[in-house]
Amino acid sequence: MRPDDFPLFYVFHFYLFGLIAIVSSIVFVTRKSPVAAAMWLVVTMACLAAEYIMLDAQFIGIMQILVYTGAIMVVFLFVIMLLNLGRPADIADARSWGLKLLAALVGLVFIGETAILTTTGIPAEKYMVPASFMNDQLAKYGAVGAVAKPLYQDYSLAFELASIVILVAIVGAVVLGRRRTADAR
Repeated sequence: MRPDDFPLFYVFHFYLFGLIAIVSSIVFVTRKSPVAAAMWLVVTMACLAAEYIMLDAQFIGIMQILVYTGAIMVVFLFVIMLLNLGRPADIADARSWGLKLLAALVGLVFIGETAILTTTGIPAEKYMVPASFMNDQLAKYGAVGAVAKPLYQDYSLAFELASIVILVAIVGAVVLGRRRTADAR
């Protein structure tokens, strides 16, 4: 399916989430505080999940939220706190009035979009998979194959890019951790 097949509303949000993912990933790599960097990585991963959902890969989008944004980020934050890499004074990224105003504006935009979707509704034909298609897929590939085929064939590039983002986050956490311990000596 090409982006031209979608209404303007969905194309706008596809590019909006893409832009937010790019900006938050740039902010992620420029933070000095590992805790603040991890929070920006959560924003990046949530935007990637929204992109997957908009590409009709709902299962992969939900797995992105559950596995990467949820479980792995909890482990990252646990390691950061365990190694005492983050101090409360380092989390000053969201304390300026400009960022608070930007956060309030983004919140109002999302509330407005939710109100629009609530009143107009989401067209079911864009998000509902016909039962006959699912039965054919399950019969042809089995339960695991029906998920694995789109994941490793149709969306393999996006899946690998998400893996690279996580690898970069791990390397960044190790570099930040070694720099702090080297400075302490």
